Amino acid sequence: MSSAEREPGGERAGSGLVSYLGAQRIAGPLVFVAGTRRVSYGEAVEIECRGVLLHGRVLEVGRDLAVVEVFEGTANLSLDDSRLRFLGHPLEAPVGVEMLGRTFNGRGDPIDGGPAPLTDDRRDVNGIPINPVARDYPREFIQTGVSAIDGMNTLVRGQKLPIFSGSGLPHDALAAQIVRQACLPQEPHEFAVVFAAIGVKHDVAQVFRRSFEESGALGRAALFLNLADDPTVERLMTPRTALTLAEHLAFDCGMHVLVVLTDITNYCEALREVASAKGEVPSRKGYPGYLYSDLASLYERAGRLRDRPGSITQLPILTMPNDDITHPIADLTGFITEGQIVLSRELHHLGIYPPIDVPPSLSRLMQDGIGENRTREDHADLSNQLYASYARLREIRRLVAVIGEEELSELDRRTLEFGERFERSFLAQGVYENRRIEETLERGWNALRALPEDALGRVRRRHLERRFREE
Repeated sequence: MSSAEREPGGERAGSGLVSYLGAQRIAGPLVFVAGTRRVSYGEAVEIECRGVLLHGRVLEVGRDLAVVEVFEGTANLSLDDSRLRFLGHPLEAPVGVEMLGRTFNGRGDPIDGGPAPLTDDRRDVNGIPINPVARDYPREFIQTGVSAIDGMNTLVRGQKLPIFSGSGLPHDALAAQIVRQACLPQEPHEFAVVFAAIGVKHDVAQVFRRSFEESGALGRAALFLNLADDPTVERLMTPRTALTLAEHLAFDCGMHVLVVLTDITNYCEALREVASAKGEVPSRKGYPGYLYSDLASLYERAGRLRDRPGSITQLPILTMPNDDITHPIADLTGFITEGQIVLSRELHHLGIYPPIDVPPSLSRLMQDGIGENRTREDHADLSNQLYASYARLREIRRLVAVIGEEELSELDRRTLEFGERFERSFLAQGVYENRRIEETLERGWNALRALPEDALGRVRRRHLERRFREE
């Protein structure tokens, strides 16, 4: 049993701060403390053992028991010599504009050799609940410079649009390209970038950092790095710390913030590990039953407010185990977010970058962000026709595998030509190629010109007369 001692120098509801000497047991990254009183869920904790100060937060509270997750790990803790001090407030992280251009660990401590941020403003890492009525609907078109996104799966300001990928696919290169190129064509201001790396390898973090440096985006970016050899429990805090800064930049400072979270799969694996250490009953694939609500607590921190000029746009990246889009992480993410960008291993093997798989990719807010006065009046019709024609191409390619190309009709042959143009001229582009929306749309029309005019049933006549017949 642990013993409670009154700590001088602090007050909590008139009773003073309390520290506990000793723990009941240690399991993985968790410390179980018996005999606790007036301890709150999510409360920040300091743990001192043999002159070493560690940090944690309360993960679960019972009648006489508190479970604390330790960010630095429990390898050097002992049951008898550990002193746990409950701080009486939630876990907090520093926020401030001066954090842009800096690199931090998952708890918000600088790891770039510079001093701590010169700010006294600290915020609860869980964020501030937003009244749904105060939210504004996302509408403004974001130009990423990537044709497959701008033309087919348009990103809008305040949207959360995840990238579904697989091991070995270039999702990191695509995310870095979006960060370099994303802009609001109607406004001159650049996005502030908050990048959170969750359990990624050192070389992945270096790719992003080098990309930010070369493009000049590093000065407007804050990096939060939890690398693969960092403590597992810290991965649970990394996206929350990053989103806390993003909320401050967006809603207090009026900035447009682009948040990249990679890799959400590593976050969920850490969540499963902690749930297992707590002895919780597992759900699908061993993940905890609250995986949906936990992911929602991250994704729903994106958006816009009616009375604030700033916005948070999220690009979560997750690698699907075994390329399984029905895996619980991808499945639940798709329910919470407003679409998904799916990368194709088949296109990647064909040498097409970015290998965005058109049929399963979707932006549910696209129709509200395109059209006249936003992109162009023919955008919606063009996108619908490209989708329909590409779906028909997939059917013809399967047919060719059975009967051969010699047995195809003239329309089917021209559809194959359309597919070649679409994949090699529209989908494929360079890693540093930044296309304006007008160029993207013209490339789409050029691909459609491989088809006869009477096969374009998704495009209105006035657009055909003005765009399709142009050479």
